Amino acid sequence: MQRTESAPGYVQNPSVLSESTRSAVSWGAVIAGAVIGAALTATLITGGAGLGFLAASPWRNDGASGTTIAVGTVVWLFVTQIVAYGIAGYVAGRLRTKWPDARRDEVYFRDTAHGFLVWALSSVVGLALLGSTAASVVSGTAKAGASMAGAGTAAVAVAAGQAGGGGDNGFSIDYFADALLRRTDPDLTDNQSDVRGEVTRMLGRSLAQGELSDEDQAYLVKLISQRAGVSESEAQARLTQVRKAADEVEVKAREIADEARKAAATFFLWAFASLLLGAFVASFAATFGGRARDL
Repeated sequence: MQRTESAPGYVQNPSVLSESTRSAVSWGAVIAGAVIGAALTATLITGGAGLGFLAASPWRNDGASGTTIAVGTVVWLFVTQIVAYGIAGYVAGRLRTKWPDARRDEVYFRDTAHGFLVWALSSVVGLALLGSTAASVVSGTAKAGASMAGAGTAAVAVAAGQAGGGGDNGFSIDYFADALLRRTDPDLTDNQSDVRGEVTRMLGRSLAQGELSDEDQAYLVKLISQRAGVSESEAQARLTQVRKAADEVEVKAREIADEARKAAATFFLWAFASLLLGAFVASFAATFGGRARDL
């Protein structure tokens, strides 16, 4: 005959009697570990930034190279994740509530989950605090990329010229306009500001579109010949030479932009790997802390 709860000799499952309605998560320990992880991460990153500035130098052939600094930055990110979340996970494991009635495998799972929660909470808080800065960086990068793709060297050259204050080291469309309109005899030089703006805009448009229309080219040749006091053949040679130089500047600017894109992609991939390592270290360290807690 089947036994019921009221039948003589029925024994209820002990695990049912000890089942608790409270959560197994010790949020106090998780929050404490997350705070420790965030604080240690900020401390180690600050120290790493100081070491990076000491290693770098504005002087040529002095200080660490760009490759060395990049490798050192990645290594420091991994060290930061290991140290910060190793300590944070262990502390969370030592501070969590003791579960006397849980099975051993269940205790191991809970400790691992507590370590992962420490890493997750610390990362979310850190990203929230740095959200505005990250948004500014991403927005600025996107705008720069769009400008580079759309306007080519025209935008870069103008920006470089403005940043350099119009100095000899700055690339500017104005310089190319001056080169086109420069007279062979300096004594005959007059105020040419009325046409320089027009020439600058035409050169900028040609760089943006990648070519100079036949109408614009014919107009520029006549204008250069008239203003510079040279023959049309020499004016055509000037225009060809200047456009070739501008194209070289554009290619160089795109190469620099492509190198920056590759460097940024490499850095973010390594940063992603370091974050995954931090999650593993926090989870693993929490199991050691929990095991020490139960001794």
